[in-house]
Order: sequence, then structure tokens, then C-alpha cells
Amino acid sequence: MGERSDRFHVRVSVGDHGVDVHAVGEIDIATVGALRSALWAAPARPVLRLHLSGVRLLSAAGVRALVAAHRRVRTRGGELVLVDPEPVVARVLRVTGLHRVIPVVETSGPASASPATTPRPTAAVATAQPTVAVAAPQPTAAVAAAQPTVAAPAPQPSVAVAAAQPSSGGPDRSAPARPEPPQPVLLAA
Repeated sequence: MGERSDRFHVRVSVGDHGVDVHAVGEIDIATVGALRSALWAAPARPVLRLHLSGVRLLSAAGVRALVAAHRRVRTRGGELVLVDPEPVVARVLRVTGLHRVIPVVETSGPASASPATTPRPTAAVATAQPTVAVAAPQPTAAVAAAQPTVAAPAPQPSVAVAAAQPSSGGPDRSAPARPEPPQPVLLAA
């Protein structure tokens, strides 16, 4: 069973405990339909192995198809495993974080190796990727105090303007020197 075009073809072989889908070519918006058809047509088995050693390109359309196939196989009680991706495809899997959702294995043995005998990524391998956490800057007390606050409208405009000015008449020396924020303009009706 398989589909073929000039840029992409797929071959499916069915075993007792798994289905092997061999993809070759480029998976993009023009060819993703053939991959999706092959993955959806695969009979229910505990493991669906998608061999990517012949795939030169994996576009966003291909990533979406892999996520959808992963969900579909999981709801049927199985597992989708990506086998031997080319370096450019492996990079797409890492950049998108898909390698953390769908098992990716690299084998040097026969294509029919089962997940039980195929090495799977360990937690140490998954955490070996550099992790960057960026926290949003929190305002310091001095910056928070320098921020104007808007309360209920004052009955007299002169009171609201006077409250926005520093009480000592000079700049606040505890805060770093910054341009003064624009003063609120109150319009009388």
C-alpha cells in the first residue's frame, strides 16, 4: 500500500504489532495530503512507526499532520513513533518541541524494530537541551511609586494637579533620574 508523486511518496507495511510508514521526499502543503491519507488509512495497531530517514523537508503543514496523527493514534490506544529523522527534520522537531510530545528514535537496526527494543530518549537527553526562561521584569518599589495613579475624579481640578506634583516642590531623589511623565490635563466642562 502506498502513494507516489514526483516530490513525495509513502509506503505502508502492516505487521502483527505495528504499522511501518516509510516517507520519502518533501512534506509540505502540496504533499501533506498523501502523508495524512497514509497515516489515517493505517490499521489500528499498538505502534505506528513513521520512518523519516528519506524526508528532506518538514513544513508547518507536516508538523500539523504529525500532531493530528499523534492525537488520533493515542485515542485509538496506540503510539506514534518517529524513526530516524534526517538532521533538518530533527531540527524542526526540536524547534517546535514536537520531540517532547512524540517519541523520536534513531535506529541502526532493522526497520521493524519494536519500541520495546528501540532506544527511546531518556529524561537526561531531553533535559540536555538548553533551557532559557525569561521572566517579565517586575517594577521596583521606586519605579512603582513614581508611576502616577489615577483615583476617582477630584471635585476641583487644582487638587488633582497638586496631587500629581511632588510634595517637596523638587524632584524625588530616591528614584533614578528619569524624564518626568506627562502630567494629566483636566478639562473643565
